[in-house]
Amino acid sequence: MKYKASEVLQFVAENDIKFIRLAFCDIFGTQKNISILPEKLEDAFASGIPFDGSAIRGFQNLEHSDLLLFPDPSTLSVLPWRPSQGRVARLYCDIRYPDGRIFEGDCRHILRGAVERAESMGYTCQVGTECEFYLFKQNEYGEPTKTPHDIGGYMDVAPADKGENIRREICLTLEEMGISPETSHHEQGPGQNEIDFRCSGALEAADNLITFKTVVKTAAAGNGLYASFMPKPLAGHSGNGLHVNLSLLRGGRNIFDKESGNAAVAGSFIAGLLARICEITAFLNPLTNSYLRLGGGKAPKYVTWSRQNRSQLIRIPAASGAQSRIELRSPDPACNPYLAFALLLHAGLDGIEQGLSLQPETDRNLYELSDGEAASYTALPENLDDALTLAQNSPFVAAHVPEVLLEKYAEQKQSELARVAGKDRQKAEHALYFHRI
Repeated sequence: MKYKASEVLQFVAENDIKFIRLAFCDIFGTQKNISILPEKLEDAFASGIPFDGSAIRGFQNLEHSDLLLFPDPSTLSVLPWRPSQGRVARLYCDIRYPDGRIFEGDCRHILRGAVERAESMGYTCQVGTECEFYLFKQNEYGEPTKTPHDIGGYMDVAPADKGENIRREICLTLEEMGISPETSHHEQGPGQNEIDFRCSGALEAADNLITFKTVVKTAAAGNGLYASFMPKPLAGHSGNGLHVNLSLLRGGRNIFDKESGNAAVAGSFIAGLLARICEITAFLNPLTNSYLRLGGGKAPKYVTWSRQNRSQLIRIPAASGAQSRIELRSPDPACNPYLAFALLLHAGLDGIEQGLSLQPETDRNLYELSDGEAASYTALPENLDDALTLAQNSPFVAAHVPEVLLEKYAEQKQSELARVAGKDRQKAEHALYFHRI
């Protein structure tokens, strides 16, 4: 249910809500929050709740640190894992300066702008995610290890799959919060799992993905485990992907439906994605560790598309009607979904506006190319350094990512590159990412 501010205030008063978490993300997609009591909620809607922006990675400096959170009433959700008496609710927030201006680091606002652009062109974008994660055991001190929860493989069942009860708990919790998972199963890696979601509006899908990651980590911790969304936590095993399914509706018709008569427009949207994918890879694959995943284990390396072929960057699944869509297979769960979805949508819309022609499909197994054959295909950036260079020199990125945000993003990523360079990569990336992704 999409609430208005007045309805949220009434709901809180009538449902024993004692704490309200005002949630937001930093520019890297890490969720943050501040809790307020119910008597402060009306003030929050009207005037915002202040916080120290200089304490958030990639936000403000000490000289100009004040920012305000304004809760979005449409995002109200009660947290099922908190006590049933003295309940806790959560609201995602918009971020503004004290003078009322939108803060450049508010990535929900950036995605909202992409959605509004699509609507101005007569399109509604739908996004569905397929997110993978690992479950690891904890040691006697409650600290995470790299020992997988089980030895199961793709779509195994118990007892090889020990994650089925946790996946059930995650899915039921999400349903209580109004989020609809479609499928869940064990993935290829030991202790690796996947949960897939029904398509929804782009902003809602990004909010839901952030919520999902919180639910997964909470459920894992409650079962004495640690959940990791790190792109490549285990050498020699499958990486964690975030497959992004995109569909575009016009006049209630899905343009990717073969029967819709929009094949040329659909092709231009895909062509726009392919044209910009290398320039935005730094936002889709944001860690040094991300690039260990690409090129193997069903993670793409080349800028190609095909129908059904899972070695391609963009796959068109065998679906029809409302289920028609394209699947982008390169992103990973470490990305900021607000930035990622915004850039993908802008890229596709550019393709439509410019009438780009779609290159021929590549219907072959790209994991089995010889070196000579590989040279004929455009490849994704090989590492984060190359991806950052492309992003910083991209007029497309500059048009859609505020300059100050891009500078702070690149500064942090350069720091991560420096911390990995010349060191044991596996140990350095474990120290950098394992405990916070």
